[in-house]
Amino acid sequence: MAKSLRSKWKRKMRAEKRKKNAPKELARLKQALALDKKGDAMMNDMQEIATVVPAGKLKEKMVDVDMEGAQGDDGGKMDMDSKRNKKTQLDEHGQYPQWMGQRQAKKLKGKRKAKKGGNAKKKGIAW
Repeated sequence: MAKSLRSKWKRKMRAEKRKKNAPKELARLKQALALDKKGDAMMNDMQEIATVVPAGKLKEKMVDVDMEGAQGDDGGKMDMDSKRNKKTQLDEHGQYPQWMGQRQAKKLKGKRKAKKGGNAKKKGIAW
């Protein structure tokens, strides 16, 4: 949804921060596993390192996911862009894809209008 330069920059910086903090996070996870192997892992120690989720909740989620997968037996085929025109990239509602930027959409729209024979909006001063 966010396509501004500022949001793209922030997303890029968050990715770099994740890369930078990955070794620290890995060390913390290894420390948690080491505590567990010794057998003296206390819940208070574990909560400082990672969020603790009861096993019952995880099993319930797994059962829910299995049930949804069994009902939707469509052969694993995704038909997200099946109603999208390959040439113009428009869907049935006249919308461009979410990944397409405003400038590219405007450019395609201009090309479409020019082919249609309408007055294509031209840049510059009209004398």
